[in-house]
Amino acid sequence: MTLLALQGGFADAPIASAHAFRAALTALSQPGQILSVTGAAPPAPVSVAAGVLLLTLVDGTTPVHLAGGYDCAALRDWLTFHTGAPLVAPEAASFALGTWADLQPVGRFAQGLPDYPDRSCTLIVEMAALSNTGARLTGPGIADHARLNLPEVAAFQANRARFPLGFDAFFTAADQIAGLPRSTHVEDF
Repeated sequence: MTLLALQGGFADAPIASAHAFRAALTALSQPGQILSVTGAAPPAPVSVAAGVLLLTLVDGTTPVHLAGGYDCAALRDWLTFHTGAPLVAPEAASFALGTWADLQPVGRFAQGLPDYPDRSCTLIVEMAALSNTGARLTGPGIADHARLNLPEVAAFQANRARFPLGFDAFFTAADQIAGLPRSTHVEDF
């Protein structure tokens, strides 16, 4: 473990994690809304927003899968030191981090069980930027409709068709997050 792994956590963990948790809940309860979060300084290639989500949502009992270039020594050490989260294969993950391409095929992640739909994976999808353009979103938490630049539409339409099973997703870029729960209807832009 390097000295870098010991840095980059929340300076005031109780306050920072409370603010970040509120932002995460807002992102999933109001799909398409883009929020800013701060407080983490994870190692490259992880965005501030993804680092904040990891510090807030995972702990020593939360299995995490790091996909593609995110499965690197610096991030493994940082995540282990700050959260104690076990690093696992895709099918055993409660959270998975990577770009959309890294996370493919998404069907390899837990989708929940009929009696326990909550036993699914939440994807943290790193993107170059977030904007309120692109796919049209409707459903719970959205007054009329919202827009979000999703990496694709078909996978999220298929995910919605499996409701109440399926995965939930956070999208992160720089210090911004947006959420897309499996209950959201996604239409082509």
